[in-house]
Amino acid sequence: MGPSGVEASSKEQDITMASVTAASTAASIADSLEEQIVLGRVYPRERLLEDELMARFDAKRHVVRAAFQLLEGRGLVERRPNVGVAVKSFSDAEVEQLYELRMLLESNAAQLIQLPVSDEALRPIVEARDEHRAAVESRDLPAIVQANDRFHREIFSLTNNPYLTDVIRRHAQMASPIRFLNVSSPEKMQRSMAEHDLIVEALRGQDSLELARLCRDHLLPSRNFYLNQKASSSA
Repeated sequence: MGPSGVEASSKEQDITMASVTAASTAASIADSLEEQIVLGRVYPRERLLEDELMARFDAKRHVVRAAFQLLEGRGLVERRPNVGVAVKSFSDAEVEQLYELRMLLESNAAQLIQLPVSDEALRPIVEARDEHRAAVESRDLPAIVQANDRFHREIFSLTNNPYLTDVIRRHAQMASPIRFLNVSSPEKMQRSMAEHDLIVEALRGQDSLELARLCRDHLLPSRNFYLNQKASSSA
């Protein structure tokens, strides 16, 4: 290969590396913004400004726009006319519809789990439950979210259906702008921990219908609290 060929190959490698770096940075920005949405630090309908994010993350405009595309794909932001990109805001009907789907998916997935679950298979679920409890007690909100997501992810992995578990994960992710009120409420977190304990005990038992009921009912507080808060703010 002559000098020109070496230079061309080097440029192609540089372009590839730059693309990989840009994609990685965009994903990191999207993950950071998702965490802020889940924790209620960025509110529904709040605008996400390109220039502000470019400065905060020391990123180029096309990288920030790529992060917006990732968040839009996750159902966390929306493009609004004359506004730009904003955190997803749900109507009451959309909240009801999203949670109807989540309850349908999760309760049916629960019935696919072979009971009783062995102690070995339960170990990662119990570990996630205990991590969640420790995070609640220390008021570590990011750790609460991470441990809670891991708890539910480990449960539905027991279905041995990766397509189903991925759909469940994606719709839980879409509900992040709704779930933040639950995470920020100590009272709701106490109830969540108690329900986690009941779910673990149901996994040790043999009643699939009871497990399905617990998984379905576990979703209700987030939905109801969000709708009640929305109604109070508009009253």
